[in-house]
Amino acid sequence: MDKVILVTGGAGFIGSAVIRYLIKNTNFKVVNIDKLTYASNLDSLREVADSKNYFFEKVDICDKENVRKVFETYQPDIVMHLAAESHVDRSIDGPYDFIQTNILGTFTLLEESRRYWINLKEKANFIFHHISTDEVYGELPHPDERADYHKYLFTENTPYAPSSPYSATKASSDHLVRAWHRTYGLPVVITNCSNNYGPYQFPEKLIPLMILNAIEGKKLPVYGKGDQIRDWLYVEDHAEALVLVATKGKIGETYNIGGDNERRNIEVVHKICEILEEIYPNKDISYKDLITFVEDRPGHDRRYAIDASKIKRELGWKPKENFESGLRKTIEWYLKNRWWWEPLQQRYKRERLGVGGKK
Repeated sequence: MDKVILVTGGAGFIGSAVIRYLIKNTNFKVVNIDKLTYASNLDSLREVADSKNYFFEKVDICDKENVRKVFETYQPDIVMHLAAESHVDRSIDGPYDFIQTNILGTFTLLEESRRYWINLKEKANFIFHHISTDEVYGELPHPDERADYHKYLFTENTPYAPSSPYSATKASSDHLVRAWHRTYGLPVVITNCSNNYGPYQFPEKLIPLMILNAIEGKKLPVYGKGDQIRDWLYVEDHAEALVLVATKGKIGETYNIGGDNERRNIEVVHKICEILEEIYPNKDISYKDLITFVEDRPGHDRRYAIDASKIKRELGWKPKENFESGLRKTIEWYLKNRWWWEPLQQRYKRERLGVGGKK
């Protein structure tokens, strides 16, 4: 029997990639629930929206009555929980929405999942997959601090030490999921991923912000000295990994998903400029001349890096894209798909957020 998969936050960046992957590569029925916040965009699902296996419900995950109706109507076999407020700068300026969605929303979903699961005849067929972030682990040693920095990676057993309101709320939601498994027996899996990039990413995040500012001849604002290091994961590789965990992962386990692509932020920006100089040159400017350094984010973690050996070893996954191939695909996509991002400029002016943290 084909499964029914309920995806929360399916109009967001990673959620829409998961749904596109599911519709194109499986026969599963996919139910997308999303309350359509500023970062949600149903246009990201345009290519699969007419599929007979795709269903959309505008529902806030904090709304237990309507969440319950979705469970009763669609009878899901798998819940893939991606709905979250995710931008660190916004969490600094306005943590309330992060508390509501990331903690209370996860609590509501867990309770409605438990209520639904208890009444299933085939309880073993249900799984709650919670999608989280590497930011819950805090920060790792940086090469400027110690020569053996490369020995330190986030594993599934790394203690939690979140630094921002965003990562603290994601850590809280991870703890809730584990508690519902331990206390109530709810079948769960958890994944923690590194920084995602790729098509359909809202332009408040580093890579799309740099791409769009560059092609419009605007400044490229880099926090601090740009020496923060992140492990970059192409979103379509991540989507494939998530579906693999949701369908093949071991109940109660956590899997870290990373791209094996550590780069300093300034290196990322330089590489974007180099690719643009090659495929979209501007005779009036050098893209690297647009780089400007701005005040750093409060509490900015200096390095994240994932040890993804567990998912590779146990489930046979590995990323298909290296950083340069994925970045080139991403830049080409933004150049070819102005229809998707140009309307977003009416609601997001690419202004600097998160500076209120020191006030």
